[in-house]
Amino acid sequence: MTDAKIRVLVAKPGLDGHDRGAKVIARALRDAGMEVIYTGLRQTPEMIVTAALQEDVQV
Repeated sequence: MTDAKIRVLVAKPGLDGHDRGAKVIARALRDAGMEVIYTGLRQTPEMIVTAALQEDVQV
């Protein structure tokens, strides 16, 4: 039996270019054993939804 990792999407919506907080959260989730997909800066809501569906994330 294998333990599948929880898949989490971390996204940074809007025009704000500060992403340190998102990266800290992503690192903490990885350290807790989760698989993190980070989409990067300046994502629109539509881009975030598309990424969540394509990556088949749980959170």
